[in-house]
Amino acid sequence: MAEVTKNKKILALFDVDGTLTVARKKITPEMAKFMQELRERIVVGVVGGSDLVKQREQVGEDVTDQYDYSFSENGLCAYKDGKLIHTKSFVEYLGEEKMKEFLNFVLKYLADVECPVKRGTFVEWRTGMLNISPIGRACSREERNAFEAFDKEAGVRKKMVAALEEKFGESFGLKFSIGGQISFDVFPKGWDKTYCLQFVENEGYDEIHFFGDKTYEGGNDYEIFEDSRTVGHSVEKWEDTMEICKKLFF
Repeated sequence: MAEVTKNKKILALFDVDGTLTVARKKITPEMAKFMQELRERIVVGVVGGSDLVKQREQVGEDVTDQYDYSFSENGLCAYKDGKLIHTKSFVEYLGEEKMKEFLNFVLKYLADVECPVKRGTFVEWRTGMLNISPIGRACSREERNAFEAFDKEAGVRKKMVAALEEKFGESFGLKFSIGGQISFDVFPKGWDKTYCLQFVENEGYDEIHFFGDKTYEGGNDYEIFEDSRTVGHSVEKWEDTMEICKKLFF
């Protein structure tokens, strides 16, 4: 087999849930092997909303070494070539008093939300964002799937996001992004997945591709998918990602 020459002028960035993995599941051995083969051909990065702990759980403990870039929390925790290059926190931006005001409103709202079941961990604290789940992140896989189906009809997350946007969007400079099956993210405006582009846009790439599944307006891949600095690719499952990459880069 002929030796592959890596094209260091092309970068591909990948969302995690629904793009590299089934939502909240570990990457399959087949996909993990494929991504390393892809890395032999082009520069490869992972960009997800979850924290680094969850990214490691899903993509691999060695994600910061096995990929050229690892951006967790949309790039608020950024690694390049295995080295931490940037970190920033949400509470630094907002301040303790505003954070308390926001959380008090959220907790009161959640108390009145109707959904099939409620479990635990309704607000998950992350370095660069908050993740809010009306059902609670402690739900089982079956409960997660049931809530997703319920939410498509009831619009629980959309209604809550609309209420938060009205009260805090402009006054606190916050952005809300629905992602995954059961939750949505809260972060300062400009801290969506386009945040990570500041670390790659001046690195001399001719093309920066992005692959994601929540590329519709309001989804947590929308902004980076639509950004003029990227070539966006919308997928529905990890198999789609593999197929498009084979056509583009192999």
